[in-house]
Order: sequence, then C-alpha cells, then structure tokens
Amino acid sequence: MKKKLPDLSKISFVLMDLDGCLSTGHIVYLSNGTDLKIFHTHDGYGIARGRELGLKFAVISGKSSKVNKLRVNRLKIDHLFEDIEDKTVPYQALKRKYRLKDENFAYVGDDEFDIPLLKLVGFSSCPKSGIEEVKKHVHYVCKKDGGDGAVREIIDMILKAKKLI
Repeated sequence: MKKKLPDLSKISFVLMDLDGCLSTGHIVYLSNGTDLKIFHTHDGYGIARGRELGLKFAVISGKSSKVNKLRVNRLKIDHLFEDIEDKTVPYQALKRKYRLKDENFAYVGDDEFDIPLLKLVGFSSCPKSGIEEVKKHVHYVCKKDGGDGAVREIIDMILKAKKLI
C-alpha cells in the first residue's frame, strides 16, 4: 500500500543521517586510522541549490568522523550533530531554535535508530538502500541509494512542491 505524501511545500528544514544517506554507508579504514567515505556530487548540488532557495539543513549522525565535518563544512550545512544516540534530541532543539513545527521538517534515515525521528517529522524518507524495517515507517522510499543521489531526490521533490524549480 502506497502512503499518501504530506504537503511538501511546508518543508523548510531537511535533516539527514550521514552514513547510508548522504554517503553510501561504506567506511574504508586506512592503516593510519583515517576513514574514507563515498559521497555523490548530485547530493552536494542539491544541498547547495536548496540552501540558495531558502532551505535549511542539518546532519544528525550516530558516529563522528573528520570526513563528516569536512563534507558538512564544504556543503555549508547549517548544523552537524555527531555521536547522537537519540536523534530526536537535536531535532527538538532545532524545532525550538527556529520555532518550527513537525510539518516543517523532512528527515532522510536508513537504519533502525532513525525510526523514532522518522515518526516525528512532517516528511520521512529513506534511500532505496535503507533497511526493510525503516521502509515500513516512511512516507517515501527513494529511487536512489544512499550516497548516490537519494538526498538530492528528496530536495528536488520539496523544491518542486514549493514551485521553486
């Protein structure tokens, strides 16, 4: 059964997990302890265009990494929360800070620990590569995998609903 999409024109803030959503989820550790992650330029362009057209962005990650900080800084993402066990905590803080409602937030998550936040936001989604349990709890499953344009797909849907592209 296909779920009815909420009114995406109300979304003003896009939240995303990093590993498995903004990146492919693969982590390669080099012998010197450095980690490598794979990102897609389509997602980066989507975030840049979304920001220029008025969207705000935050990454809420269960892990921390120098790579996370590099990618978030390069994309000029508004907020980075790392080592977060309960992703609803930074979400509630952002709601208060910006005086927004659940309906104003979208979240892209791909694993079980994302489900509590996916249940709160106005528009929940996961990459095609997300786990099956998550797919049961979202409004939309992307056609693209994490780290391969899934975030861009969501941003474009929101911008089209707002008639900005």
